[in-house]
Parts: sequence; C-alpha cells; structure tokens
Amino acid sequence: MMLEVDGLSVRYGRLTALRGISLKVDEGQIVCIIGPNGAGKSTTLAAIAGGVGIQSGTVRWRNQVISGSVPEAISRLGLTLVPEGRRVFSTLSVEENLLVGTYQRGDRAASSKDLQRALELFSGLRERIRQPAGRLSGGEQQMLVICRALLTNARLLMIDEPSLGLAPMVIDQVYEVLLDLRRRNGLTLLINEQSSERVLEFADHVYVLRNGEIQLSDAAANLQDGKAIMSAYFGFDARASNQDLAVGATHGRVHPELR
Repeated sequence: MMLEVDGLSVRYGRLTALRGISLKVDEGQIVCIIGPNGAGKSTTLAAIAGGVGIQSGTVRWRNQVISGSVPEAISRLGLTLVPEGRRVFSTLSVEENLLVGTYQRGDRAASSKDLQRALELFSGLRERIRQPAGRLSGGEQQMLVICRALLTNARLLMIDEPSLGLAPMVIDQVYEVLLDLRRRNGLTLLINEQSSERVLEFADHVYVLRNGEIQLSDAAANLQDGKAIMSAYFGFDARASNQDLAVGATHGRVHPELR
C-alpha cells in the first residue's frame, strides 16, 4: 500500500474537524474525496502532508509512519500537496515559480532535465516561461502549480479542489493533463472535489466525507448511478422520489453536479 491513513482525528481548539477517518491509496490509483464545504477535505490533505497537527491516528507512506513529520520531510519522500487556491508567486516568472519546485532537490542536473520534460507536457507554460505568473489565467495557474509540484519528484500528488473557480472547458483540460500524467509517468493521485460528476468518470475509488467523517467508501465503478453518493453527501435517503429530490434542490439541498 502506497498511502494508508488510519483513525485520523484533527481538532482546531474545541472544533473537531476530522473524526477517526481511514483511507487507502494504492500505487497508480486515482482516489477522490468528495464532500460539501466544511466537510474536512482540505484538513485531510493538510494533515497527511504534515501541515496540520494530528490529535490521533496514523499516516503511513509505503509502510513507514510519517505522521508527526514536518512537511519538508514528507515532500522529500515523494508525497506532495497542491493546495486549494492556485498559490503562485505572482510577481515571479513562470520559470522562477517552477524552479521553486526543485529547491529542496540536490540533483541540479536531473532537476534541469525534469524541468525541460515538464515543459514538454505543459507546452502552454513554455510559451509563457518569462511572464509573471500573476498574468496567467486561472487555468494556466492551475497547470503551473501542478507542474511545480511534479518537480519536487512527487510520486503521489494530492490536489485540493483543482476545478475551483474554473470554467468547465478549462476543468476538462486540467483533468486531461492529470490523466495523461498517470498514463505517462505512473503518477498516483489523491484529489479533493465538491462535484461527483467528473470524479465518477476517472476515479478508481471514491470516499465521501461529511461532518469530518467518512460516510461512504467504494470503487467508482459501483457508484455510477449517483444514488449512494447523494445519500452519503447529504445524509438523506437516496431512494426518495424524483419529486422529493426536486423539492430538495429548490431548497438548496442538492449540489448542482448531483441533480
């Protein structure tokens, strides 16, 4: 098993953000965590990456316990987080942003070669290589932070809300790149999303997180009708009639991607 999270709990003062969640990611898989805002999705990735203190539970990377390690040490193992919000250094050039991804590596010659290979995959970035990252579109910035994360020598990429704030066509392009990275590089992916629509198209396994707890864990192939996900996501019976679901949508209970 590449990544294993067992009984993970996180608190922010008196607030319990995660309540004993467990999940697994095997090498080469695309695993997705979906859930509404405030479910604990970002906290989950941050805790795995070492950016948030853990109250209890264990995180293992290739059978090695990494919970309690600092983020830099975890990243050097090949486990890299792309946080929500496309955090680029806006005044630095695209090239300088990418070089940040190689900073902790000691293999400068190999890093340079990896940078050239990455720019072959992200050809749009090559065309903007000298421009300030702040001038890029939202989709281009998302590509930039993914590319920068790859340059850390990532073997498992954790991406928090890659589609946030992007147009549908751009979201499709981002996911095409992620799928291509798995095909070409054997990259393993753990992705947070609010929407189930795209998740069910490409994920191997899906976890539904709500109120800091895992409500559902299953292979994506078993969830294609969306009913089990809807039930876990909102906490009501997915066998309700279409009329009931329509009433729920009217009152804002049903996420547009699940209607």
